[in-house]
Amino acid sequence: MTLIGIISDTHNLLRLEAINALKGSEIIIHAGDIGNSEIIDRLKIIAPVFAVRGNIDKSAWGDTLPISDVIEISGKFIYLLHNIHEIDLDPVAAGFDAVISGHSHKPKIENKNGVFFINPGSAGPRRFSLPVTVAILQIVGKNISCDLIELRV
Repeated sequence: MTLIGIISDTHNLLRLEAINALKGSEIIIHAGDIGNSEIIDRLKIIAPVFAVRGNIDKSAWGDTLPISDVIEISGKFIYLLHNIHEIDLDPVAAGFDAVISGHSHKPKIENKNGVFFINPGSAGPRRFSLPVTVAILQIVGKNISCDLIELRV
């Protein structure tokens, strides 16, 4: 089994509850709106991190992050971007197993035509009445599953 921690929209706030929820992850994916490099450095203490640039990541450091990325983990191909509305390809035709995004702060897991679309929600400052969440993606053999974790903050 491979465990992948997914976090997004920290906006300069990496909560202890998020760190604890991501412990045990073999890889962490940050889907943008990170805020600063310290967030990534702290996540790297847990596991290697893949991150994409969000709309608030406008510093010189933020400019070093890719707008989108493709990673292969345990034989599964995952497409990363911040805003799902900016996707410029067909994930099914491209052969992706999952698409991970953030931006909306609304946690959601949906399987469309065999592709998991995952938004872990926001782990940073609470927005409106939305929950504060992260997600854990599990790969077991050829199967993928994903769970949202609401943080008690």
